[in-house]
Amino acid sequence: MTKKKTAAARKVEKAHRSKETEKHVLKLYVTGLTPASTRAIANIKKICEEHLQGRYALEVIDIYQQPVLAKGEQIIAAPTLIKKLPLPLRRFIGDMSDSGRILMGLDLRPKK
Repeated sequence: MTKKKTAAARKVEKAHRSKETEKHVLKLYVTGLTPASTRAIANIKKICEEHLQGRYALEVIDIYQQPVLAKGEQIIAAPTLIKKLPLPLRRFIGDMSDSGRILMGLDLRPKK
């Protein structure tokens, strides 16, 4: 005996599929090649490769080289990661070593 899916169940499945295909747009603001900046770059790249395989665009911006971009985003500390898309916009400050916090903020679940 097969049961027809309810409209609500179909909406949940569709939302789950779209979550798996949506692209994340991320901007990481760093200060040169400081240890914290280097760690932040490595940590966010690792998180993206493990959890977003090919579904992300990561731009690394050195605020020493492009201070106007940092001013436009109102960056007050570095490293700072900004999740532009999907909405809502989120900001993370630090070396991105707390992967659980980053995953939660990116609306991703840790792999088990």
